[in-house]
Amino acid sequence: MGRKKLGKSSGIYSKSENVAFHLIMMPFMIFFLLFNILPVLSSIVLSLFDYDMVSSPIFTGLENYSRMFTSDETFMKVLGNTLRFSIIAGPGSFILAFLLAWMINEFSRTVRVILTFIFYAPALVGNAYFIWQIFFSGDSLGYLNNFLISFGFITEPINWFQNTQYNMTILLIIQLWMSMGVSFLANIAGLQNVSSEMYEAGAIDGIRTRWHELWYITLPSMKTILLFGAVMQIQAVFSVSSLMTTLVGYPSVNNSVDTLVSYISDIGTARYEMGYASALSVVLFLLVLAFRFGIGALLNLIGKSDS
Repeated sequence: MGRKKLGKSSGIYSKSENVAFHLIMMPFMIFFLLFNILPVLSSIVLSLFDYDMVSSPIFTGLENYSRMFTSDETFMKVLGNTLRFSIIAGPGSFILAFLLAWMINEFSRTVRVILTFIFYAPALVGNAYFIWQIFFSGDSLGYLNNFLISFGFITEPINWFQNTQYNMTILLIIQLWMSMGVSFLANIAGLQNVSSEMYEAGAIDGIRTRWHELWYITLPSMKTILLFGAVMQIQAVFSVSSLMTTLVGYPSVNNSVDTLVSYISDIGTARYEMGYASALSVVLFLLVLAFRFGIGALLNLIGKSDS
């Protein structure tokens, strides 16, 4: 009898707990549905139409996608720029954020807090990249031009942001400088939560070097943190637009540094081709999704022995 009552009351408690959980989650789920899922679905539907926000949408099927890959030369340029920027800046900023966090974690608490603030500061300051406008200014008053002219390396100033030989490299450097954001702090927190007992057990099992500790203990213990950091970096590099448009302008020389986000903004808000802009957004979404699963597959290799 006592067991039956306990089971019945336990079931009632579990049910009420589930109801409370769903009530707590409901506001978030509603906003997630309205501002995340619904826009994605509407973009997919709208990408099949010719729509200029004035006249009624006209169904065109896959014509927007056909135009994108067969007749739009600008799209192929900005797609190449986006992939090149993302493949270099994404993994680069992800690895840099982890390595810096790993090294900073070895210091005492006071030094660790100071160094964390120093590296995180660029992410705290809005539009911090404006300092680079002065550094790479195209006139002789720019810091870099002034230095190079003073020491005789060049005879006349270089317009760094308008020179296709340098502008992408400069923007990559600036993006890496600004990449110490949320994922950097997450790595710091993750490293702090790795149990010291795991390192002691690893030493007993034959782990002798710091690199083996990193590969077999630290990284596997931080897989969820690493995945979070990777997703944040993917989102950051694929959504880069204001960095280019502010420092270089839009369109850039020969579209040398224009990205998909900049192009989508131009197509949708300047030309009012919302159907084509939606198709571009769908392609960008699929790219981000592919990179997300690719990163997840790579992170699953962490901690695995060659043997």
